[in-house]
Amino acid sequence: MRKYTLELDGQRDFYQTYLPRIDKTLTLEQILTDNTDGVLNGNLLEFKLNINDVNSVLFQAIKYLSAMRVKGKSIPANIVLISLNTAKAYLFNSKDYLQFIEKIYTLGASKENSGFQGGKPRLTFNLENQIDQETLIATLKSKNYTKINLDENCIVGWGERFYRENPLAKKADFIGEENGKVKIIGEIRKPDKFKNFIEPYTGEDNVKFRYLMDKLNDNLMQKNLGAFYTPKLYAEKSLELLRQAIARVPKDNDYIILDRCAGTGNLQQYFTDEELSHTIVSTVEYYEYKVLFELLGDKVRHIIPPTESSDTFNAGLVRGADALSEEYVKSTLIKQYVDNPKCTIILFENPPYSEVNGTTIGTGKKAIWKQSFVSNEMKKEIKGSALNDLANLFIWSAFKYYLRQPTDSYIVYSPIKYWKAHKLIDRKFIAGFAFNRKHFHTKTNACISCIYWSNEISMEKTFKLTCYDIDVKSNQLLDEGSISVHQIDSQISEYYDKRQFTGDSISDGICVDLNGKERDKDKSCPLVKKYNQNIIGYVVANSSGFDNPRLNSALTVTGRYDAHGEFLRSDNFIEILPIFSAGKYTDHENNWKIMSMIMKSADGKEKYHHDLKNGKLNLILLKNLLWVSLTHYSHIRSIEGSDGRFYRNQLCLDCSNGDTLAREKLNNFILNKEETKLLKQWDLVLKNAKETANYNPSYTYGAYQIEEELNTRYKDEKGNTVYDYPELNGHLKTLKQLVKIYYQKEIVPFLFEYQFLK
Repeated sequence: MRKYTLELDGQRDFYQTYLPRIDKTLTLEQILTDNTDGVLNGNLLEFKLNINDVNSVLFQAIKYLSAMRVKGKSIPANIVLISLNTAKAYLFNSKDYLQFIEKIYTLGASKENSGFQGGKPRLTFNLENQIDQETLIATLKSKNYTKINLDENCIVGWGERFYRENPLAKKADFIGEENGKVKIIGEIRKPDKFKNFIEPYTGEDNVKFRYLMDKLNDNLMQKNLGAFYTPKLYAEKSLELLRQAIARVPKDNDYIILDRCAGTGNLQQYFTDEELSHTIVSTVEYYEYKVLFELLGDKVRHIIPPTESSDTFNAGLVRGADALSEEYVKSTLIKQYVDNPKCTIILFENPPYSEVNGTTIGTGKKAIWKQSFVSNEMKKEIKGSALNDLANLFIWSAFKYYLRQPTDSYIVYSPIKYWKAHKLIDRKFIAGFAFNRKHFHTKTNACISCIYWSNEISMEKTFKLTCYDIDVKSNQLLDEGSISVHQIDSQISEYYDKRQFTGDSISDGICVDLNGKERDKDKSCPLVKKYNQNIIGYVVANSSGFDNPRLNSALTVTGRYDAHGEFLRSDNFIEILPIFSAGKYTDHENNWKIMSMIMKSADGKEKYHHDLKNGKLNLILLKNLLWVSLTHYSHIRSIEGSDGRFYRNQLCLDCSNGDTLAREKLNNFILNKEETKLLKQWDLVLKNAKETANYNPSYTYGAYQIEEELNTRYKDEKGNTVYDYPELNGHLKTLKQLVKIYYQKEIVPFLFEYQFLK
């Protein structure tokens, strides 16, 4: 019997020995999933060099199964623990440990496993005994699974799997509802697709899943409705703003608190009974309406619709509850208060956020809300990108249709773009908070504002928000100081060089993709191609925000196919490059408080051009050129074009084929200590790059092209990345870190001073 010193070697030998007898079509990539040592048919395998504590290893396997349940993965019926150096395997039935599998574990599966009390193995195999080997093979061929119970911890994972495996399915098909006028059983209550994997859910209603309702929407509904969810701590904190608004209600006035997108009532969960008695709520999604009705129906002043009728269910939506419809806007139930001068209107909302525009990666489809009554009415008054954001429709319509008096108020959760860039409203800021969007059922570490607006005209262009993150472990708010918010007046794309050159060959040349490579000729290319010896690149600086950074901030060797940028010319490129540098700010500053809050602008253009003219910016522009020449965010490649021309990377420091334009400009640049260190690191990168198999001596390389074409790698059988040239990879990583530090120290202050960032 072979003795192993590395568990991975024993694991590999085991699969090479047994897989041909079990299923020779399976690969290690298919088996080694979910950070486990293997899921083989209905079996979870866990390997150790020596199993000295069966209970501890069993508990580790149980933790893997717990994580799989949360992800919506089928739970293998068998747990097989393999002790490599003692040639023993232990078989357990996962059903016997279901109560532990259905718990949530916060530490890694291999942490703190001692003290677990497991039962006796169903079987113990001697892997040197042929009969035991055959029994193990038969076990590993089995495809049985343990049925799990659905709860709030795993419902989203199973829902995502259901929609993934059944692309045409709707939310009703998955979650169903047995109460009310519309009775739809749904997969969770009467499993069909998952009949071998889950037990029927026996809850009378869906209240248990109230905080997860938006994540349970099918893909189509998520696109049309957007996503909205308010964490408890933030909901409670924002009540401070609501109560300030209530305090401003004139004496002897009635007041209402209107939430047109209440979801399952997260914002209202900490209301007093008195506040609820003034509240009107609605939600357009049927299953959220059912939960909202169950929780708040007998506490609020009105819920829309007031009762469920046979036609309330409308393809997963609630008839009459679409806040963007003409029917809703003109609803007599709400208008009785809007038309009453002795009633103060307060809107308190977290509108759904969904954006549809022309700079979204992939193929866009028009969302239903784009054709709504409110959208069509808004188009008559508002132009441009503000129309592409679903939340903006709620914000615009709040002031258009509901707020009439100076003491009326709007407390709204939303990314700040609606005020900062779109200038959608011109009302008075009273108070506000900045919250971390990561806690709103998204994976985005970004800032979402919660602002109390008074219905009074204001021309203020700046205010401050107090920032709050959430400590998940202690479930407490973290006060992270304040942030100033400044409105922007001009787009950064105003810096584009719009000069016309008689020497430009129009519709000549090539275009490139996002990755800087030449675009296939059979693909669409809206760009008007140009060629001129003075064209050294193409810069993209779109949008005020940092959404879709690959699309909205880029540098390529020639025109990008989508025509969203402008060509760089050899006589003035240095003064244009800061607009590219500004677009990479959030790639260097991963702080939730600046994401969605700091934006790009051309508001400092006059000062910039003044200081440019008098030479004040000569040094900083050379520093910026140095950063551009070394950063991997520049996607300029040297290309042999299909037009027979060679497109050389002029904005890098590879002078193997003569000085580049960047090198020429930097020849008289006096380096400081950090810059000298940067260039030494670049020399190490280039030296190692020249020793790679793919190196082309006729090319001029920048960091990005070296990373993409020369720093080759592959995946091993466990899915780990293995680099062919670890020295080159190490030098590239060091260069990236040094370049990042340089950007933060030298470039960022300049970008803020001249309001490229604001």
